[in-house]
Amino acid sequence: MRVDEDTGQVFSNGHTTSSNGSTPRKPAHAAINGHASNNFSGSSPSLKNGAVRRLSPVQPPTYRGHDREEVVRILIQGLLDMGYSNAASVLSTESGYELESPPVAAFRSAILQGVWSEAEGILLGSRRYDHSEDSHGDDDQYDQGLVLAEGADTDQMLFWIRQQKFLELLDQRDLGVALMVLRQELTPFAHDIHQLHALSTLLMCPPEDLRTKAHWPGTVEESRKMLLQDLSRCIAPSVMIRDHRLAELFDQVKQNQINQCLYHNTAIAPSLYSDHICDREYFPSRTALQLEDHTGEVWHVQFSHDGSKLATASQDRTVNIYETVTFKCIHTLRHHSAEVTYVAWSPDDTKIITCSQDCKARVFDVESGRMRVTLEHQSVDSSYGITAAAWGPDSMSFVTASHDRNSQLCHWNLQSSQPDRPVHVWPRGFRVQDVAITEDGHWLVALDPQNIIRVFDMQTYREEPPIKTESKMTSISLSRDGSTLLVNMAIGEVHMIDLATRDTVRKFRGQKQGEFVIRSCFGGAAENFVVSGSEDGMIYVWHKENEALIEKLPGHGHGQSGKECVTTVAWNPKDPGMFASGGDDRKVRM
Repeated sequence: MRVDEDTGQVFSNGHTTSSNGSTPRKPAHAAINGHASNNFSGSSPSLKNGAVRRLSPVQPPTYRGHDREEVVRILIQGLLDMGYSNAASVLSTESGYELESPPVAAFRSAILQGVWSEAEGILLGSRRYDHSEDSHGDDDQYDQGLVLAEGADTDQMLFWIRQQKFLELLDQRDLGVALMVLRQELTPFAHDIHQLHALSTLLMCPPEDLRTKAHWPGTVEESRKMLLQDLSRCIAPSVMIRDHRLAELFDQVKQNQINQCLYHNTAIAPSLYSDHICDREYFPSRTALQLEDHTGEVWHVQFSHDGSKLATASQDRTVNIYETVTFKCIHTLRHHSAEVTYVAWSPDDTKIITCSQDCKARVFDVESGRMRVTLEHQSVDSSYGITAAAWGPDSMSFVTASHDRNSQLCHWNLQSSQPDRPVHVWPRGFRVQDVAITEDGHWLVALDPQNIIRVFDMQTYREEPPIKTESKMTSISLSRDGSTLLVNMAIGEVHMIDLATRDTVRKFRGQKQGEFVIRSCFGGAAENFVVSGSEDGMIYVWHKENEALIEKLPGHGHGQSGKECVTTVAWNPKDPGMFASGGDDRKVRM
C-alpha cells in the first residue's frame, strides 16, 4: 500500500514495497513499533502503534466514542483483506495512519519467509538478524523488541518459532540439522516435556506420514500463516492487529444478535443492516408424529448424518430404521439376543453399528439391512454388554466400549483381514459408559463412570490429561466441530466442556436425573440449542450461549419402571425444525 510517493516509509500490507518485504530501514519518526521511544513497556493505555506520518485536517480523537486511530487502522486492514488496496492507500494518506510500524512489518515478513533468526531478533530486540550489507551501525530501531500482550510468554513464542523451524527441516528431510535444533534450541526450554517427546518421535516418521502425525496443514506456507496467527495473539494488539479483525468484529456483532434471539434456528446469518429476532412460532415445540413400533423402552435414537433416516434402539432387542419423510420403517434389525443400548451411523451413512447387552456389537449395511460382521470383546465376564460405539472419519474403522474393566475399549477396522478381531485394545483398568470420536479422527473421548472423562490420541492411542468431575456422569455428546462436549450429570445438570482447555464453559440446569442413563445433544441449524431428556417425562431445551431454559416440552409417559422418563434425544442435522425423543413409554416422538 503506497502511502505517499515522496516518502521512504511505504507499506503494502505490512511490507515495504521498495524492499519486497525485506527488513525496512530506520523510520523517519522517532518511534518503536509505533510507540514513543521513551516508553515501550506496553503498560500505558495511551501507547499506539499507528506510525502517524502527517496529520490530516484536525479531527477529534474519537469517532462516536471509539478511538479514531483504532477504527481507521482496522478499516485499512479490512480494505486490504477485501482487495481494495487503492482505497486503503487513500484512507492511510488522508488519515495519516499506517497499518503497521516497520518492526511489525519486518516480523511478519520474517515469519512468512521462514527467516527464523531474523524473526527471533525482532521479537527480542536484538540486531543479530540484520546481516544486510547496507545496514548501519546506528540502526537501532528494533533494539527494544516487540511489545507483548499482557501475560504473553516470550519463551512460548520462541518455542513455537523453533518448532516450526524443526518441522520444516524434517519436511525437507534434513534430519541432522533438525536433530540439532531439537537438542540445542528446543530442549533447553523444557517448555512441554510431552510435546518435546512427540517432536522427537517424528524423527523416525516416514515422510508420507509426517504432516498427518504432526497435525500440520497442507503446505509450508499455510503452516507459517497459522504460526503468525498464534504469535500475533501474544503481541500487544495496539502493536499488531490480529488478522481479519474487521471480519471478527462483524462476526461478534452477528453472534451477539443470535445470542439475544432465543429462538434463532436458521443457518442464515443475521444482516448487519438491522437488528434481528426470530418468531417462536417456527421453533419445533409441538409433537408432529408418534412412532409406536417398539414393544420395549426406547433407549437410543440417532439421525443419519444426511438427516434422511432415523435409527431407534430398544429394550425389545430390536433396532428400527425409518426414512424421515413419511417415517415408514424400512428395516427392523432383530439379530441381538438382549436389549440394544446404542446405535451409531458411519459418517457416509452406509453402515450402522448396534450395541447390545448380549456383549456383542453388530455392523449392518443400511441399504440392504444385511449384517456384515459381529464383534465381541474378549471378556472374562459375559455379564458386561457393549455400551456405545463411535466411528472414525473413514467410515471403516470404529471403537466400541464396555463396562468390562478387562476389555473396555476396542478399535476395529472393517478393512482388516480379520474384521472381527480388534486392531487395538486399550490397557485394562477402567470402565467406559459412553464414547465419541472427533470428526477429524484425532481424539477419542471416553466416559469413565468413576467421574472421569478420558481423552486419547487416536493416532498413537496415548492417553492425554483426563477431565475429572465431581458428580456421576451418564452420557456424552460432541459438537459437530468436535470442540465442545456435552455431559449429562446425575445431579440434574448438563455441562458443556471445552475439549481444548478442559474447562466447563456452560451449565444447563432444570432437568431431573439421578437413577437412569439420560442423553442430551446439540441442536438447531447452527447448534444454537442444547436439548436433553429427563426423569420427569419432559424434554428440556436451552439456548446454548446464554444458558436460558427456553422450552420445557411434554415428552413421554410411564414405563415399566413406573417413571415418566425421557431417555434419549436427537436433532436432525439437516432439518433444524425436527428433533426426536425416546422414552420408557416405548414411543418415539417427532
